[in-house]
Amino acid sequence: MIRKRIALVGLGVSLGFFVTFAVQRWNQSREDAHAREMSERVKTEFLHAWNNYERYAWGHDALKPLSKTPHDWYGQSLLMTPVDALDTLIVMKLGAEAGKARELITTELSFDRDIYVKNFEITIRLLGGLLSGYQLTGDKRLLTLAEDLGNRLLPAFESPTGLPYVYINLRTGQVRDPISNPAETGTLLLEFGTLSKLTGKPIFYDKAKRALVETYKRRSPIGLVGSSINVETGAWIDPDSHISGGIDSYYEYLWKCWILFGDKDCLEMSNASMPAVHKYLADEVRGELWYGHANMSTGQRTETTYGALDAFFPALLAFSGDLPRARRLQASSFKMWNLHGIEPEVIDYKTMRATALTYHLRPEIVESTYYLHHYTRDPEYRRMGETIFNDFVKHCRVDSGYAALQNVVTKEKRDEMESFALAETFKYFYLLFASPDALDFDKIVFNTEAHPLRRE
Repeated sequence: MIRKRIALVGLGVSLGFFVTFAVQRWNQSREDAHAREMSERVKTEFLHAWNNYERYAWGHDALKPLSKTPHDWYGQSLLMTPVDALDTLIVMKLGAEAGKARELITTELSFDRDIYVKNFEITIRLLGGLLSGYQLTGDKRLLTLAEDLGNRLLPAFESPTGLPYVYINLRTGQVRDPISNPAETGTLLLEFGTLSKLTGKPIFYDKAKRALVETYKRRSPIGLVGSSINVETGAWIDPDSHISGGIDSYYEYLWKCWILFGDKDCLEMSNASMPAVHKYLADEVRGELWYGHANMSTGQRTETTYGALDAFFPALLAFSGDLPRARRLQASSFKMWNLHGIEPEVIDYKTMRATALTYHLRPEIVESTYYLHHYTRDPEYRRMGETIFNDFVKHCRVDSGYAALQNVVTKEKRDEMESFALAETFKYFYLLFASPDALDFDKIVFNTEAHPLRRE
């Protein structure tokens, strides 16, 4: 009798295990199927944006989706949207569209232009896009264009400090505007370093790394950087410190340059910088984690604001191994999103009121959702991403693409569809729901424009 009882108990335990296992497998299968459906929805909506760009703005930098007219940043087209979106087309396996975009780029794009361009934006969007496009396709014409662009941008670094000027003329190499910021001086090494690796010419790596180091060297005694700096004198113009636009990707690249190139200087600079960010910028309000503003020299709180651009930080925290902080800050970002059913550009997190009401189709909260799902495999983040995507489609989809919002409260549209919506926002939405083999995360590092650069 005892033996039978033991046998029955054992059988019950075994059956319980198999039932639990079967239920888990069924749930996982259902979640995977829904994720595949979502990835196809994202691809369909991306094509809605891309096809309307092609219809109304082909050969130009961007589409203005409300007026259905093209827009060129500098009065002449540098094919911003095709270059920026090329690797998204490839990752989504949209072969015909990718081929057409690549042919346009390789036959029509020229940087021999007598125009002043913003070094930072051209580097992250065009240089980054050309390099990732080359690595994904092997088309050497893209690398040739990248090298030509890199050479034309090099004079930007010829300041007394090695910090780059804001604007450079692509034809003459003349520079202007010495008042820059840490993001624009320190977010160049992934692209210039990859160009060095692919061309065998160290000058690109050396110039961009010096700019990053010179930015770092000017941090305050408590370890913070300010909002604006004079690249000729190296003096800070604005002592406001934060993780928002103008500083954000400086911290991102300190860590990513260590991962992509194994540069120990970058690891040391990152490890020395992040404790100050957590000590002086992190803020606990209502038990929630936020990151605000502080004086770079004193650490005194100056603002309790956080915004759409700050929402990149959970991704960086997750990528650098700090999942507890990443989870908490992502919850705060999602609370900001849900305030009006779509995120405002800036909020005061103490009062939970928006202080800047625009929404520019920004990718950062989606990026962080993708990173957190990658590292935790917690289905919570796909559910979060689905909410964000549904709101994005509901409020920003228009007949001729996707439109930014002038006001997140009234949902008034804005005649703007920046190239990063196609390069980043849709790509991160897609990767969040797609099979992990859509892109091998462990073999690439995304630049700040979501262009994947190979780690090997």
